[in-house]
Amino acid sequence: MIIRLLTLISCFFVLNSAKSQNIVKIKHTNFTTSFDTIKKYPVVVEWWSIKKLVNCPTPLKRHDSFKADPNLPKPSEINKDFINSGFDRGHMMPAADNLCQTPQIQQECFYFTNISAQYHRLNAGDWKSLETFVRKETQQKDSIKVWAGNLGVMTKIGTVSVPEYCWKVIYYKKEQKFRGFLFKNDKSQPDGFENNEVDIEKLKKLTNVNLSIE
Repeated sequence: MIIRLLTLISCFFVLNSAKSQNIVKIKHTNFTTSFDTIKKYPVVVEWWSIKKLVNCPTPLKRHDSFKADPNLPKPSEINKDFINSGFDRGHMMPAADNLCQTPQIQQECFYFTNISAQYHRLNAGDWKSLETFVRKETQQKDSIKVWAGNLGVMTKIGTVSVPEYCWKVIYYKKEQKFRGFLFKNDKSQPDGFENNEVDIEKLKKLTNVNLSIE
């Protein structure tokens, strides 16, 4: 894993410095997204995972209403690119974290500025397991900052780039501790999200993400 990370850092360092002009940052109710208008996926989505967002007595029913983000300067409807593509519409901030407030807030997490094209084995495997883990940790410890994003281009479906890697960082406020995870976006069998944990400093260099605690 370390060798792979070092190779990735050298490959993506120049790209990270050049792509900022394509990034649109949008703040929604529960999350902030930085969306690449060329690749058409979020490079990073960040939010606070807190008890009241993940644990309520009467959560809303989930409605899979994927839509273009109306806050983009030039909204584009890319749902058609996913149809029969073989890829899932993978959430960065999970849909399950947005069911305790209003239908409008739930709708925001289904904007494509919160979505990337993921192979089903990742989306329904280790990615989902990590989402569930974070919710459980939130219920026990509260106040966990989360960053999730995408790197590289595996292939394209229509106008949408399929990321080569998907990643996530979590920060425990009470413990002041970071954990980072890096997943190859492919058809490989899930091997447990714990086996995809990586050194946080190397992941910061790879993603060029600002892990600001606000």
